Amino acid sequence: MKRVLIPTDFSPNAWNAIEYATQLFQNQRCIFYLLNTYTPVIPSSRFMAPMIDGVRIEDALRTNSEQGLENTAKKIQAKYKNTLHQFETISSFNLLVDEVLDVIDTYGIDIVITGTKGASGMEEVFMGSNTVRIIKNVRKCPVLAIPQHFDYVAPNEIAFATDFNRFYTASELAPLIEMAQTFDAVIRIVHVQYQIKPLNELQQFNLNMLRKYLAGVEHFVHTVSELHSVSKTLEIFSGELDIHLLAMLNYQHSYMEKMTREPIVKRTAFHTQIPLLVIPELGMEFKPEKSGKSQKEVASN
Repeated sequence: MKRVLIPTDFSPNAWNAIEYATQLFQNQRCIFYLLNTYTPVIPSSRFMAPMIDGVRIEDALRTNSEQGLENTAKKIQAKYKNTLHQFETISSFNLLVDEVLDVIDTYGIDIVITGTKGASGMEEVFMGSNTVRIIKNVRKCPVLAIPQHFDYVAPNEIAFATDFNRFYTASELAPLIEMAQTFDAVIRIVHVQYQIKPLNELQQFNLNMLRKYLAGVEHFVHTVSELHSVSKTLEIFSGELDIHLLAMLNYQHSYMEKMTREPIVKRTAFHTQIPLLVIPELGMEFKPEKSGKSQKEVASN
């Protein structure tokens, strides 16, 4: 049974991520852990009492969190009525990222699915500061970020962005392969270059190994010139090929790291227009779910 963690602040973009997750795994047995964290409002003055209408602020926040989670779970079950899905709620007096890491360890989470929101300030032009912090800190399972206005579509066209400079392990590629096999998807390996040139010996070796891992999945290799920035290039590539899911491995000097560090002026146009699957640099043993879906057995040229 797949264990899925979905942080929520009860906002529209968080609800959109929940809807995406329930549809993505509609044919799989899952336990969804709905998480809401809350922290007290720090008084701006020592004369401010930690009470509102006779109720301690912390108690009020906890009540709102628990009630919000209960209402969300009821709303999901009323709309989707999927007997394969179970829902557990977690209300925690904690910082979001700290609690996400604790829940992953406690419940053996297989994937974190989080909503992303549009920019409200210059520091959030990429995909929202909470989402970026989760991606940067989660090391034991993939994180799937869902844009706030993205309506679910089965991911049968998946882009995997890589520069071939790093060797990938089987456990790191397992979430990508499982996703492709489940949805009978094509994987489009995309290599962004500032100047198009042949792969060096190390890159060619890593590409060959990658294609061996993907032998049971239809895949193609695309080399594209960088346009303004890596993020903008991937956005244009995804749009032109009607990509439904963009996947990346997150490690030092990876595309993912470059995108989160790109100067603001270069990435203001990139708001993760499609779902983004971020696979951490793993040493974990990933156990793919068994799927009844057919698999394409053709490796591309």
